Amino acid sequence: MYKIIIDSCGELTEALKSDGHFKNVPLEIEIDGQRIVDDETFDQLSFLKKVKESPSAPKSSCPAPESFLELYKEEADHIYVVTLSKELSGSYNSAQLAKKLFTEEFGGAEKKIYVFNSRSASVGETLIGMKVQECEESGMTFEETVEHVERYISEQRTYFVLETLETLRKNGRLSGLKALAASALNIKPIMGSTPEGEICQLGQARGMNKALKKMIQEMLASVKNSEKRILAISHCNCPLRAKAVKEELLKSAKFKDIVIADTAGISSMYANDGGIIMVV
Repeated sequence: MYKIIIDSCGELTEALKSDGHFKNVPLEIEIDGQRIVDDETFDQLSFLKKVKESPSAPKSSCPAPESFLELYKEEADHIYVVTLSKELSGSYNSAQLAKKLFTEEFGGAEKKIYVFNSRSASVGETLIGMKVQECEESGMTFEETVEHVERYISEQRTYFVLETLETLRKNGRLSGLKALAASALNIKPIMGSTPEGEICQLGQARGMNKALKKMIQEMLASVKNSEKRILAISHCNCPLRAKAVKEELLKSAKFKDIVIADTAGISSMYANDGGIIMVV
């Protein structure tokens, strides 16, 4: 038996939520002194309203090692953990510390545990979890699954376009000057992840529609054998925009599948209202 644990920056679709192999470990968000747990109680619309009205940036905190440790104790021979990029969060280190604590308490023979640094976020984590399941269900060994999924992570690419860069700016991810200039000119940067899991700018365009089209072009230029890959789109409170991105994609390429999900708490914090994240 196997378990796939994904921290709450990764969105679980309804199908994955009902699949007994998947578990979520929640991060927490703090805004104006209020702590919000990123679990099934998260209210996206209420949260976005708080962010819009607050003069300060929301902050996230990673799960305590004990949160992972409790799930490691559940019945499973193979446990795979997928976390937000360790360049962006302490979630990876927390999961690794929990593995160390588990091994010290129970030994290493009872079950096998591996922690994946997604080098991504949001639906990037979701796709990694789905790849783990694909490998397990195909009959791969634990070691083969780890090797196959690590190779998949190294080839995965993350892209996103946001309506506003305010949260990234307030959290020190962008310079204030760049965010201010982009806002004043209605310039939407096309962002992505580096191979190490950091945020980088890939291009820019004036207006959201042009930026989304350019993001799609960037992706199509770098992805090979798209018909063999699953692409995922997550959106922050803009399902019609996500659907339009999917339709635009299908004009130019075929994919094994395209999955759409609404952002959970941590992804909503960074994507902000209207943001689109695309991972393949």
